[in-house]
Amino acid sequence: MMENCYIHIPFCSHICSYCDFCKLLYHEELVDQYLIHLEKEIKEVYRGETLETIYIGGGTPSSLTVNQLERLLCSLDILNQSQKIEYTIECNFESMTEEKLKLFKKYGVNRLSFGLESIHSKNLKFLERKASKDEIREMIHLCKLYGFYNINIDLMYAIPNESLEELAQDIAFVLSLEPTHISTYSLIIEPHTKLFINHTNYIDEDLDSKMYQLICNQLGDVYIHYEISNFCKKGYESIHNLCYWKNKNYYGFGLGASSYIGSRRIHNTRSIRKYLDDQYILDYEKLKKSDIMSYEMILGLRLLEGVSKEEFRKKYHQDIKQVFPIERLLSQNLICDNGNIYIPVDNMYISNEILVNFLKE
Repeated sequence: MMENCYIHIPFCSHICSYCDFCKLLYHEELVDQYLIHLEKEIKEVYRGETLETIYIGGGTPSSLTVNQLERLLCSLDILNQSQKIEYTIECNFESMTEEKLKLFKKYGVNRLSFGLESIHSKNLKFLERKASKDEIREMIHLCKLYGFYNINIDLMYAIPNESLEELAQDIAFVLSLEPTHISTYSLIIEPHTKLFINHTNYIDEDLDSKMYQLICNQLGDVYIHYEISNFCKKGYESIHNLCYWKNKNYYGFGLGASSYIGSRRIHNTRSIRKYLDDQYILDYEKLKKSDIMSYEMILGLRLLEGVSKEEFRKKYHQDIKQVFPIERLLSQNLICDNGNIYIPVDNMYISNEILVNFLKE
């Protein structure tokens, strides 16, 4: 069943030093052309299902003008929305305005996701971000005045030369904003980014581990830790991201987007020239049942609740332990079984190593 839809807006007013997402510098005429072809792609592919989530990501969707955002949101009215839809748009504090909030409200957007990353000037300079604490506080206050209470804040850590004390200050500031959801990210230095080109080194692994534990301890006192890197107030899990972690189907529209339809993963081109020539698709990947079951486990084990053995059996007509010989991992307490197969919270920091072992098993 198709219930989820991702829309990619690749444009940014500035390219951050760490960003490896599909992105382009904002150009007004190029955005106008892109929106035409995005609408065309949606009309060609969408089959009229009622959607439980719509997620507009980027790039920086809020970098578009008010008129361009209205064109985008108006074109998405073709998508049938459930009465309980989670409708998210990603924003930067630097590009958000009161007028854009009014527009989002008009078109039914009910969840905002802001990239804060850090409040320390040296970290922001390193990441090439700008927003001040006062601007952030003012915008969050304005969002709540307009009835946007479901707000996610992104926090980055493991930034070179960042201290545990600075991270604790970042966490305290984010908590003071009282968002309903917090996503945390350890800095990854991806190829083709400015940080990679400048030969930036990762921080010490021991410090990275301590930072993760600090996040889990401080946020875990106030929020529900429900996924490796995600925390929420009760009832405010990201429904859209849960569709990925639970291996559900989804549409992906726009430059560089991916779809998961039936047993096919479909990858869109990252070439704006090809996209504007209506050559949306880069390639298809046909998954075997064994591939799909592996994805079910790899993605599901990111969740602290893990993967339900009963749901797995209903979905694939096989027992997890028959498909994956995981007794050694269970005997070492790297994973646990309480009706769900899950990674205990104390092992979440080494989850990647556990997943590698899981696949080897």
